[in-house]
Formats: sequence, structure tokens, C-alpha cells
Amino acid sequence: MNDLFRRARDLRCEPGDPGQTFRHRLGVGLAIAALILLLSLLR
Repeated sequence: MNDLFRRARDLRCEPGDPGQTFRHRLGVGLAIAALILLLSLLR
């Protein structure tokens, strides 16, 4: 569980440039959506 928290902490983007924060969150969201799509297609 600690490893999961450490990985989640590494994914966080430092607050700074709002555009960079948006792009980072968009990238993470798209990666999660792609993973969910891939897992649903494999079922």
C-alpha cells in the first residue's frame, strides 16, 4: 500500500504554470481512460 501511495505522490504535478498542470492532468486522465478501455476490451 505504501508503494501505491508513493507512486501516486510521484504522479502529482507541482502547482505552478496552470497550463502545465492542465496538460499533466489531461495526460494522466487519458492514460487511465485508455487502461480502462483496454481492460474492458480484454474481458
